[in-house]
Amino acid sequence: MKINEKPVIAISMGDPAGIGPEIIAKALSKSEIYDVCRPVLVGHKEVMSQALSITGLSMKLNPIATPSEGEFTSGIIDIIHLDNVDMEELKMGEVQGMCGQAAFDYIQTCIEFANEGVVDAFATAPINKESLKAANVPYIGHTEMLAKLTGVEDPLTMFEVRSLRIFFLTRHLSLKEAIGQMTKERVHDYLKRCTKALHRLGIENGTIAVAGLNPHSGENGLFGREEVDEIAPGIEKARKEGINAFGPVPADSVFYQALNGKYDAVLSLYHDQGHIAAKMTDFERTISITNGLPFLRTSVDHGTAFDIAGKGLAGSVSMEEAIKLAAKYAEKFRASQKA
Repeated sequence: MKINEKPVIAISMGDPAGIGPEIIAKALSKSEIYDVCRPVLVGHKEVMSQALSITGLSMKLNPIATPSEGEFTSGIIDIIHLDNVDMEELKMGEVQGMCGQAAFDYIQTCIEFANEGVVDAFATAPINKESLKAANVPYIGHTEMLAKLTGVEDPLTMFEVRSLRIFFLTRHLSLKEAIGQMTKERVHDYLKRCTKALHRLGIENGTIAVAGLNPHSGENGLFGREEVDEIAPGIEKARKEGINAFGPVPADSVFYQALNGKYDAVLSLYHDQGHIAAKMTDFERTISITNGLPFLRTSVDHGTAFDIAGKGLAGSVSMEEAIKLAAKYAEKFRASQKA
């Protein structure tokens, strides 16, 4: 990407039977998207034509073979068409193997473009776990796909909403299993990885607070030993290596403090701890960034909403924010890759 040149952002359409096509149509109807980037949709042109009809939008679809052929003009959707949906078989709001396979194809194509450097980043619309399973796609979600298709063992998830950034020490585990993963070694390792991830997003020497697990971070062992035995020693080891880590800070205050500028990021210990904080701050503007990959990927943090798919009711704020965030960080990310 040349200096002062808008980044090329690929957008994967998500599950064709979900709200992805509709929210993409609505997002790309906003001229401010084209003010910050050059968006290219990877999807199915007939599905998108249907989404435009559902949403009452009159934009033109421009089928292209490669991102470099895009017009990148407000009112025109540049689309790389993959012929993988039978419109006669498509049923909006239903689990279908055809749609799970299609969603996977769109993601795989975006990854190929990102690896080739013909797009600067990509944003993903929602996919459906049951549809993926029906298609025999051997991954339960985006993160698992990205890990396998890039050879990255454990991608790092970060949420950004307003001025709040949240990393996750554990993700899809029961709370009991997650607590077992809260070791001093893992805390230390993740603080190193989080610092590197912030650097790749242009944040030098970022300050990271680690959330506590127990009430009041355990009150020195009064309400549990996890902070004393594992979390604090992991933080201390990171600090000795020059990492700006703090805590453990009680979870009932650390996210508020970070939102108001005290820390650049928070390391949440388990899935719901960080998800609740982010979504209570602003549900629609909570965006997921997958770090540790060879490229930058952002995503909406909601599902396919099959109950309202095809009705034109879905809001596009989250999709708009995902595209804008990809554009915001794309240049800094590419620069960090070359450094």
